[in-house]
Amino acid sequence: MKWSALLIVWFLTPVSSFAGLYLSTEKIAELPSSFRGYLVDQRALRMLAVPPRADVPSTLFRDGYVHRLAELEKLGKLRELTADELADYGALLVRLGRVEKAVEVLFAAKQKHPAHFRIVSNLATASQVRGDLDRAASLLEEALRLAPEPLREMERFHLRLVRLRLREEENKSPSDAPDNLFGEKLPKNALAVVQQLGLWLPGDVRLLWQLGELASGSGDTRTAAAILDGCVTELGLRSDASRVRRRQLREAVDALDALPEDQRHTTSSIPPKSSRPLLNRLDAALLPVVDAKRVNPLPWLVLGETTIERGFKPQFLPYLTQLEGKSVSLTGFMQPLGEGPDVSAFLLLEYQVGCWYCESPERITIVQVEMGEGQTIALRRGLVKVEGKLSMNRTDPEKFLYTLTDSTVRDPD
Repeated sequence: MKWSALLIVWFLTPVSSFAGLYLSTEKIAELPSSFRGYLVDQRALRMLAVPPRADVPSTLFRDGYVHRLAELEKLGKLRELTADELADYGALLVRLGRVEKAVEVLFAAKQKHPAHFRIVSNLATASQVRGDLDRAASLLEEALRLAPEPLREMERFHLRLVRLRLREEENKSPSDAPDNLFGEKLPKNALAVVQQLGLWLPGDVRLLWQLGELASGSGDTRTAAAILDGCVTELGLRSDASRVRRRQLREAVDALDALPEDQRHTTSSIPPKSSRPLLNRLDAALLPVVDAKRVNPLPWLVLGETTIERGFKPQFLPYLTQLEGKSVSLTGFMQPLGEGPDVSAFLLLEYQVGCWYCESPERITIVQVEMGEGQTIALRRGLVKVEGKLSMNRTDPEKFLYTLTDSTVRDPD
């Protein structure tokens, strides 16, 4: 696989709009997004289909999808859902991993509204996730005919992806390598295309691998290596080719680490058009009432809505300012601030980070935790629940935005 040679040429192709899996409450920023922000949001979409359990607790992000689905199901008992509502209903079922039900709902909706683009497109995606590639290809051909002009390019790429997979299936030559979506020359919007496909199909490991190759071709070796690690360790990619490629990228990172410190970092040559792809990650109606007399759960999404204006002027959600000075709790992963197994302070992150340089979260989602006076704790690898008093930084750009003081750490509920 001559990835490096393949990734040199970039043409002036316009970036497409959002298509594929339509959900009115899911707004997408202009792509491509930064690799760091994209991987966080893409993983959040992938985790929607994982039922909550002790080691994977439900999040406010997932609760928003569940809440909207319940609203539509309740509404459907009172009256017939509109075509747009049926399209949303099916898309929500796909996101939450209820694919069989999604196909059933969207197929019935198509019978009633045969020329509704979002219903047809969502049914195509549901069919693909279900494994029915022949039906998915047929539906995508139909969706392409129905699509508004600004959306047709992405529909063509989606159809091309399904046709490639269908050809493998018909030839009985299954593969888990990246798909040849672009031929010999990459268009300028190749990264945006693969990111969009990955948002529609967040559990598709071949698309994630392809994203890693685009990162590598753009010069971001650390991100590429981290993505291939995730393909193998989290999504179960086991082919010989993936192991060879993963080893190549890890060796490239090791070579970087052997360089002087000021030469070790890698960044993408492709400028992002957004920091994260998901624009609306918070349903404010689901936020719990703030109570000064108890420990208040602090959702990560609330922290993620903070913005920082030029000159270090953080703008916090009113809900977050209500929690300032009160006891709050978060569930997350510990990240050391220094050396040593026992620490009196550490960082708390929503997701585990393998490589701090390529996966580090935005500063708006990093919480500094300080233990009570004279107390230390051993660092843990799994989820922990932290309780402490919240303070927020509005003036010093050299410090973290949020700090929990007099904190305690225990196992999650």
